[in-house]
Amino acid sequence: MSGPPSGPVPFRPMIIGYQGEAFSYSDRASRELFPEDERIGFPSFVAAFEALASKEVDRLVVPIENSTTGSVLPVLDRLTTGENRIIAEHLVEVRHALLGIPGTAMEQIERVLSHPEALGQAESVITHWGWEPVPVHDTAGAVRRVAEAGKVTDAALAPIDAAAPHELAVLMTDVIDRDHNTTRFVVLARGEQPIPEDADKSTVLFTTAHTPGALAIALTELGLRGANLTRIESRPTEEAWRYRFFVDLRHPPGPEGLASIFEPPLSTISDLCFLGTYRAARDPDDD
Repeated sequence: MSGPPSGPVPFRPMIIGYQGEAFSYSDRASRELFPEDERIGFPSFVAAFEALASKEVDRLVVPIENSTTGSVLPVLDRLTTGENRIIAEHLVEVRHALLGIPGTAMEQIERVLSHPEALGQAESVITHWGWEPVPVHDTAGAVRRVAEAGKVTDAALAPIDAAAPHELAVLMTDVIDRDHNTTRFVVLARGEQPIPEDADKSTVLFTTAHTPGALAIALTELGLRGANLTRIESRPTEEAWRYRFFVDLRHPPGPEGLASIFEPPLSTISDLCFLGTYRAARDPDDD
């Protein structure tokens, strides 16, 4: 019998999952993060997370926060279960464009289709023009629907580079309520992950005692240990009127830096879960 083949193991590109269609913002984030790898879009966050759980994809790129509308709750809530870990974050500046049938006049538009997050980021503009916001599963999917319907009364709010593949016209640019509109994406991997030496940011999940001042004491203790808290979000637990807290924090880099914050264990928090330690996309002082 012959032995195993000799030589290096052939390189296999990773398969990257995201929610949405080609030319969506999630697709853009995936391309910027993993330009050489295969990418697969899924119609919903549920399907995307299931693909990671079943190992259909090696990594999952999902939006977790927007500077205008806040946390993407369907993603946040799916981090509370399973074995997914955040291994990186990436920031995408979002500048929506209004895309429609060529020759459409602004006065003809009645409905604007897009992802609910995108509609929320341009709510004032949409209200000013009197358009009816129509939520769909994805920004690029909205473009496809408008192109297929061929109605001058419909337009899509989406990335500007989604227009050409569907032969739509750019009717308006920078359709946003706030100039700083930026979406924070995270990369998820399955199972426990090693902590890189340059990883200086962590996302954790915990609960506190149901007593007055418990959360304030916990946050104070984290601060006294040197943590710089950059975000906190409360979400309901399985028990009525009890909440768990998602916290993003900066800390000294590497495993030792993380240990300096959480060892010995903090007495003021319980059910501590580490959702990931990774390198921060930028320093908060740059904002």
